[in-house]
Amino acid sequence: MRYLITGTAGFIGFHLSKRLLDEGHFVVGFDGMTPYYDVSLKEQRHAILARSNGFTPVIGMLEDKAALDRAAEIAEPEIIIHLAAQAGVRYSLENPRSYVDSNLTGSFNVLELARELSPKHLMMASTSSVYGSNEKIPFAEADRADEPMTIYAATKKSMELMAHSYAHLHKIPTTAFRFFTVYGPWGRPDMALFKFVDAIRKGQPIDIYGEGRMSRDFTYIDDLIEGIVRLTTVAPAEDNRVTVDGVADTLSPQAPFRVVNIGGGQPVDLMRFVETVEAALSTPAIRNMLPMQQGDVPRTYAAPDLLMALTGFKPEIELEEGVRRFVEWFTEHYAR
Repeated sequence: MRYLITGTAGFIGFHLSKRLLDEGHFVVGFDGMTPYYDVSLKEQRHAILARSNGFTPVIGMLEDKAALDRAAEIAEPEIIIHLAAQAGVRYSLENPRSYVDSNLTGSFNVLELARELSPKHLMMASTSSVYGSNEKIPFAEADRADEPMTIYAATKKSMELMAHSYAHLHKIPTTAFRFFTVYGPWGRPDMALFKFVDAIRKGQPIDIYGEGRMSRDFTYIDDLIEGIVRLTTVAPAEDNRVTVDGVADTLSPQAPFRVVNIGGGQPVDLMRFVETVEAALSTPAIRNMLPMQQGDVPRTYAAPDLLMALTGFKPEIELEEGVRRFVEWFTEHYAR
C-alpha cells in the first residue's frame, strides 16, 4: 500500500512509519521539524526511516498547502494518516496560536487534500483530552466531549467535527482515533516518563502534579501502533457497523465517519507510575509535590470495547514492561 503520513519525525509517526516500512509498504512522510522539542531527536527518527528504500521524506509545515500537495504528488496515497499536530497540554497555555495554526488550519489543509485525492481511508489522530474532566468512566466514544479544558483539546475536537463534515460532503471514509497517554522508546522529551527518567538519573527532583492524586490510562507505543494498523483495514462503512451487544458504534448515520478510542482501559494512579519508574531505575526519586496545574484533568480512562469489536485487539502491554523498555532505550540512547 501507498501511505502519506504527516508527522513522521514525531514519536508516533516514526513508530507507525517504521512498522509499515518493515511490512513492505511505501511511506511518504511529511513533517515540519518544528523546535517545540529537540529537533535532533526528530532528525534521528527520520534518519532511521530513511534506511528503507520505501521511505521518502518531505519537509514542510501543515499550514503550507503547496508543500502538502508536493508530498501528495510523490505519494499518490491510498491511505492518508494525519498525525502531525502541535501537541502538549501545558504548552497550549503559553502559545495557543500555534495550536490554531497547526491543528485547525493544518488539519483543514489535510482535509482539502483528501477531498482532492479521494483516498480509500483518511485517518486522523485525536486525543483523550477531548473528554475533559468527564465524571462518567470509562470514557466511551459516544460520551459528550464538548467541554474542553484547554485550547489543545478544543482544536482536536474541532478537527473531528471538520472531518465529519468533509466525510459527509465528499464521501471520504474517515476514522478519528483518540490516544490515551502514549509512552515508549523514542518518546517526547516533554512527556512525564521522559522527564522523570532524565531527572532521576541526574539526581534531580521530579515534579508531581495534583499531589499525585491523578490517574492516566497509559498506552505503550507498540499497542497504539497495532491498533492503528488494524484500523487501517476498517474504513467506516455500513457493512462494518458494529452490532455486538453492549458496544456503541460511533459510525455516523450521515457520513462514513467513526471515532475510536485506542486505550486499554486500565488506568494507573500517578504514584504507582512514579514507583514503577523508580523500580526500573533502581533509584528513588526526589519528589516535588505540586498542586494540579491549570488545564490538567484528574483522570483518563478508555473504554476499549469499540476498538475490540472492530479489530479483535486492545492494548495489553503492562506498565512495568513498557517502562522497562523505555528505560533500556533511554539508558542506551543517552549513555553518559
